[in-house]
Amino acid sequence: MKDEGTRFTGSVPEIYHRHLGPLLFEPYARDLARRLAPFARPGLRVLEIAAGTGILTRHLVTALPGAALCATDLAEPMLEIAQRHVGPREGIEWRPADAVSLPFPDESFDLVTCQFGVMFFPDKDAAAREVRRSLRPGGRFVLNVWDSLEANPLGRIPHETIGSFFPADPPGFYRIPFGYHDPAAARDLLERAGFANVRTEHVPLVAEAPTAEHAAIGLVQGSPVLSAILERGGVAPETIVAAVAAALAREHGDRPLRATMKAWVVSAERPV
Repeated sequence: MKDEGTRFTGSVPEIYHRHLGPLLFEPYARDLARRLAPFARPGLRVLEIAAGTGILTRHLVTALPGAALCATDLAEPMLEIAQRHVGPREGIEWRPADAVSLPFPDESFDLVTCQFGVMFFPDKDAAAREVRRSLRPGGRFVLNVWDSLEANPLGRIPHETIGSFFPADPPGFYRIPFGYHDPAAARDLLERAGFANVRTEHVPLVAEAPTAEHAAIGLVQGSPVLSAILERGGVAPETIVAAVAAALAREHGDRPLRATMKAWVVSAERPV
């Protein structure tokens, strides 16, 4: 299951961006950008970790005018789409980087942010220590993580539906992004790394897609679960997309599909 969370390759990044971006990530990107906007000032040094296809990055450019922004991700195919999506902008550096071993000197940034990336880090303690090291004293780390699979039908429904096709060996991908949902664990993680003033806030938002099928394409073919489906074989991804679309439509309607999603926003400071 560990490897299932890392395969943002092939057709997955483009489908992820086109289908899951508007559905899952745009609403929370707007929310994070709004929270970060009060820190805007000329020369602000900002690091975005796990920038993916640049959905949050684009909002940061608007929310933090005059900032020097470094957007990083471990998956270079995702960053390639991000650069096309955001376009040429002064003040943005795009850089492949591993969150558990950041390639920056100590105290390089005033602000670090990460949208729905922490769940995928293989060593969360190392990543938290790296963020603290990279922040100047008084700098802030603001991130979000999904609430549980049970609290998020757009994770639960594809997880259950895909698993029904492979009862002997159900793909476990969706347990990764929705598997780090305890705010107390996030607080403990950051406090162990030396952060102070750790705050958590539960944030429900509404996800919307033009059709249930549009959402299902992203949830099946725009995530690493696609590799798990292809490896197991015996059923075409399009068949699974249709089943997921039908299940989504039964619970959350069609044309458009609307569903509530839930996440936690976590913020902390590096002590002065």
